[in-house]
Amino acid sequence: MQQARPARFLPMLLLGTLVLAAPLVAQDGDLPITTTDLLEIQQVGSPAISPDGSLVAYTVQRIVSENEDEGSDYRYLTHIYLAPTDGSSPPRQLTRAHEGAGQPTWHPEGDRLAFVRPVDGRPQIFILPMDGGEAQQLTRMETGASSPQWSPDGTRLLFASSFTHRQLRSDTALGPEPAPAWDVERPLFPDTRIHELDEVEADPDGTFQEVQAWLLQNQLDDNPRILHRLDFLGETDLSPEPSYTHLFVVEAEPDAEPTPLTSGFHSSSPGVWLGDGQRVVMAGNLEDPVHPDRLQESHLYVVDAEGGEPRLLLDLEDHSLFAPTPSPDGARILFLASDITDRGYAQTQLGMVPVETDGSVGDATFLLEGLDRAMGAPVWSADGRFAYTTMATEGGVPIVRFDVETGEHVEFVDRTRGVQALDAGPGGIAYVLTEVANPFELYAASLDGSDARQLTRHNADWLADRRVSIPEEGTLTRPDGTEVQYWVMRPTFFEEGERYPLLTNIHGGPSVMWGPGEASMWHEFQLMASRGYGVVFSNPRGSAGYGRDFQHGNHQDWGHGPAGDVLAATSAATELDWVDPDRLVVTGGSYAGYLTAWIVAHDHRFQAAVAQRGVYDLITFLGEGNAWRLIPDRFELYPWEEGGRDLLVSESPFTYVDQIQTPLMVIHGDVDLRTGVSQSEMLVRALKILDRPVEYVRYPGGAHDLSRTGDPHQRMDRLLRIYEFLERHLQN
Repeated sequence: MQQARPARFLPMLLLGTLVLAAPLVAQDGDLPITTTDLLEIQQVGSPAISPDGSLVAYTVQRIVSENEDEGSDYRYLTHIYLAPTDGSSPPRQLTRAHEGAGQPTWHPEGDRLAFVRPVDGRPQIFILPMDGGEAQQLTRMETGASSPQWSPDGTRLLFASSFTHRQLRSDTALGPEPAPAWDVERPLFPDTRIHELDEVEADPDGTFQEVQAWLLQNQLDDNPRILHRLDFLGETDLSPEPSYTHLFVVEAEPDAEPTPLTSGFHSSSPGVWLGDGQRVVMAGNLEDPVHPDRLQESHLYVVDAEGGEPRLLLDLEDHSLFAPTPSPDGARILFLASDITDRGYAQTQLGMVPVETDGSVGDATFLLEGLDRAMGAPVWSADGRFAYTTMATEGGVPIVRFDVETGEHVEFVDRTRGVQALDAGPGGIAYVLTEVANPFELYAASLDGSDARQLTRHNADWLADRRVSIPEEGTLTRPDGTEVQYWVMRPTFFEEGERYPLLTNIHGGPSVMWGPGEASMWHEFQLMASRGYGVVFSNPRGSAGYGRDFQHGNHQDWGHGPAGDVLAATSAATELDWVDPDRLVVTGGSYAGYLTAWIVAHDHRFQAAVAQRGVYDLITFLGEGNAWRLIPDRFELYPWEEGGRDLLVSESPFTYVDQIQTPLMVIHGDVDLRTGVSQSEMLVRALKILDRPVEYVRYPGGAHDLSRTGDPHQRMDRLLRIYEFLERHLQN
């Protein structure tokens, strides 16, 4: 295998300001990060600045014990907090109910908040007066209500509600809908047949129609479940029928009846008000009579706030449009666009279109095209002169402010940190920041990004006596000229002259990005460093954050190219004098589970490996994973097409299972349908047949996002099970 050139550890040059490499240890505390610190992490999100700019409402998600005496069971609980944007006083908690609360949105006068809280398992909208008093429930939708937005005059709320196909065909808030215009894809059994059979007596021994009615009755009882759609897998269970999101407007008065703005067998994105408060803009696809599982394009629409037929506002050929964001005066709409002819690689573009006085739109333009990065959802400044977005790039997520007239832009927040959420108000911006020293806190700054100030200490307080390890950046050049960015973390309590094991941790996706500004791995990286491991992580070809061509670098090459990049980063880190080259281990999840298995089948430098929730056989994955579109998007060939089977077999780690000698732990969740459970079963069964050292871990009820949002007890078990397995083989 070709070796990389020695690493170049360099400071980063950003916007003319030299950002020096961070020190190796950020805090001088004496305590390590521990496994149970997972229970201490508070996740900050959803900042919403008040109309006068003096306050910011935001959410905090915590892990709480269901049994306070024993602390044995845990759940996630989200509540809304309030902080002054000038930092003059500490934040205070606004909501306290056992069910939690989220999605805060300010009334235009700033005297009340609308928010969402579960009621009997379904989200409903509440209104909380800011001068004291209890929150009052506004909606009582059988199908739930979410994404509230106040009208500009503060008299009404726009919200979204989701309906199953069966609910739309019955008597709901939208009334019984007629059959969809598109084919339900059940041969010789149109959707109208279901209602026709309502009038037929069900009899298993009767006529053909009576037998059909009896079978339909069983189907409606979900015994059995009938699957005739393309996307028949959800995240944790079968998904026999599509669901649809529709928009409603309701007067901000008790017992008011919501007015539907959209209907039918298609979905609309959560809508946004135009400046005059008479119309609502949304994204969706109402044009194509195509099954929703097969739709790729979405367009922008406008609908009167009093109801009526939505009207097409903007469509761009070969593009899917989403996240419409009108300017405060309604004269422009920003939106995001994705080129569907380059799925998986096209960078999300930021577009803008003027709105004419007659309600039509002018010519759309794309902004910030020269940046060659995927843009986040935009927010406007109060005066409509500037807009703000986020941009994942080179390991960080800075804020980008751009002038909508000139297109000039500047970055706030350096690329060693990451902005997770953002809002703008009349006097400044508020944002949630991730950095190595602290995974989540809320900050505020002036409109030009200056005077940045930390408003919260949700994690800073418990971290005050902890010590963390700071990643040190490196860049290497592969033999084909590809530049790969990577980071190395020393053990937290590093001592000169000692040698330490090195953990290579790989990211999934494949088109995601890791770096110092990425939040999801904060605890795992710090835990392994605190237990005496060095950690190396990188962004191999195919990663986001480096432009379209770099992201395209793993096209039809999920194995050799990316694996070579990961191993090159490992080799560079191994050259450090504190790394023990005889104690190397590797792990990764999802696509990185794939890459972990690929690597240990082709390279034998690691003493142990852990492959998590991975894909190991691409042809099988096409049928059992709900992320199956990665096959046509990233390989462009199906198994039945010429060359397709050979390509997918050659790119599958399972093909090389007989070459795996490294002790391997395989981890999967019982109900992980994103990659499919049998992926792990095939790999383990084959290794057992071959009498190779393999252990299999299955988490009951565990889904694909177990490590991020799963049961907290299982999340801690997973971390320690990985550690124990690796340590056991390193000590052997």
